[in-house]
Amino acid sequence: MRRKNQFLNVKGAVLDDEQLGIYMEKIASSHELIPKSKMSTYPIPRLKENFHFIESTYRLLNEHADKGIDVHPAGEWLLDNFYAIEETIQGVEKEMTPKKYKSFIGANHAGFSRIYVLASEIVSHTDGSISEEVLERAILRYQKRKTLQMDEIWNFCLFLNIALIENIRNICEKIYSAQIQKYKVESILERLVEGKPHREQNYAAGTRDIDHLQAISHNQMRYPFIEYMSYRLKQYGKKALPYLNILEEEVRKMGMTVSEVIQKEHFDIAVRKSVFGE
Repeated sequence: MRRKNQFLNVKGAVLDDEQLGIYMEKIASSHELIPKSKMSTYPIPRLKENFHFIESTYRLLNEHADKGIDVHPAGEWLLDNFYAIEETIQGVEKEMTPKKYKSFIGANHAGFSRIYVLASEIVSHTDGSISEEVLERAILRYQKRKTLQMDEIWNFCLFLNIALIENIRNICEKIYSAQIQKYKVESILERLVEGKPHREQNYAAGTRDIDHLQAISHNQMRYPFIEYMSYRLKQYGKKALPYLNILEEEVRKMGMTVSEVIQKEHFDIAVRKSVFGE
């Protein structure tokens, strides 16, 4: 039985320039190098998986836009840039052959390409917001402890693209989840507030298990759901007030207020949007 490829999905706190430099020196000191990267760490299978998920998010956003459901602000960036992402991935797949990947120096026991590890660390600790200056300083700080080979430096952007696609996939997971919550909101509203019969419902598919607002478990009461439900209920005016009161009560059981949830969700949306770019 063929062993599944390992993949890098580095996650960590965002660091300022000096913190990132110190961290890069620490990584360099800890790296135990091996002559070649291990093929079990070849990144292209994971890159393809990431593209499939990004593509599914793109399709969901298009479907929701057609149905009149608000699209997540970071999702708007994806709608505008999806084909550029697709072209980038196709270019990486063509360029990064198994033979080429294996030729790079590996790092530590897992055997990931050293330059792949560095690119992933930089993307993670800058949340993908990387300028040429930040990149240059980070690499120079790494080379205070260990020297990179010329083929690693020449191909760094290739691995940076792989790491950035991983970061985009992580954000797409949040966008996808948020859009599903919005769909659930629309399904509840058209049945509960608008009182539409089944044959006239636009959002019934896949949500028939949700009978009314009070039936939603706390696990389902995710921030995007609460924020969007509050927003939509207010648009209905007085006739939705009883349901807005129910929402407030259910959120209080979580130890929060709707206003606090909205504030947090808006902050998270702003962060994701800033990572993707204006």
